[in-house]
Amino acid sequence: MTNILTVDDSASIRAAIKIALTSEGYGVAEARDGQEGVAQADAGDFQLIITDLNMPVMDGLTMIRTLRTKPKHAGVPIIFLTTESDADIKAQAKAAGATGWLTKPFQPEQLVGVVRKVLAR
Repeated sequence: MTNILTVDDSASIRAAIKIALTSEGYGVAEARDGQEGVAQADAGDFQLIITDLNMPVMDGLTMIRTLRTKPKHAGVPIIFLTTESDADIKAQAKAAGATGWLTKPFQPEQLVGVVRKVLAR
């Protein structure tokens, strides 16, 4: 089974992601912020990480930068799912190691399509 870690401080967003992805056969684990996301990623085996940008404790950019310093996570695709659409922030995310970008609000079919595309690489 393909396991995906979703990191977002909004319980409703995490639930929407989980429903969309588990209905397609993916395993989904959840974290509430970047610090929790790093801990779960270190402890688990994930083929994809989906993260918000703006979160308490540790934001998504810092989380990606932290994960990318660890060999275990060097090749794991990471998708930003956020309300931010600023080109400068997108450039920072790409420089940090983000694989893709989705803007909230999202349609479940859109999320599943991006996940399939990223995992097929």
